[in-house]
Amino acid sequence: MRRGFAFLAALVAWSGLALQLVLIIQTMAADGVAAALWRYVGFFTILTNLFVAVVATAMALRPGSRLAAPAVRLSAATSIAFVGIVYSVALRSTHTFTGWGAVANHALHDATPLLFLIAWLLAGHGGLKWRDALWALVPPLAYCLYAFARGAADGWYAYWFLNPRAMPLPTLAGSIAVLTAAVFAIALALTAVDRWLGRRLPV
Repeated sequence: MRRGFAFLAALVAWSGLALQLVLIIQTMAADGVAAALWRYVGFFTILTNLFVAVVATAMALRPGSRLAAPAVRLSAATSIAFVGIVYSVALRSTHTFTGWGAVANHALHDATPLLFLIAWLLAGHGGLKWRDALWALVPPLAYCLYAFARGAADGWYAYWFLNPRAMPLPTLAGSIAVLTAAVFAIALALTAVDRWLGRRLPV
């Protein structure tokens, strides 16, 4: 069951990523494939789903590999949970998707977070230390730097709450601080669950 849910999470993530790639290439056909690919990898949702797809694949096919290690699973689970929460709280109401766009949207923001979190819960537990929660901050903080560098280069920002052109610097700093605190809270909560389960189940 552990590997089955991991495989299902990987399948949904890879399928959602592939579908979204096709859709964005079609939407930006006039700009060319290179421009579409550049826009595609500008979203935290895409990069996180890619991370999760790789980790879930490793959990399904090579559960003893480094890509399926407890700290890596925690980082992936934290980031994808963050994606689902932020999308539902701040972004879901900003746009209505239809057709295949709705399918891709639900796969990346709803199905993959849920399935991967289930796969994470079913995986072995008890291998995390509290300091491992700090490593879960690396992907979102690295994305912030990446997003700012991209935006400075081409003027496009994937998310309004990370757009320095749309808000004063103190507001932007506050936004980043709140998001970082939210990620850390998720990581700590998952670490607590891991340690609790580890006292009752084998790693």
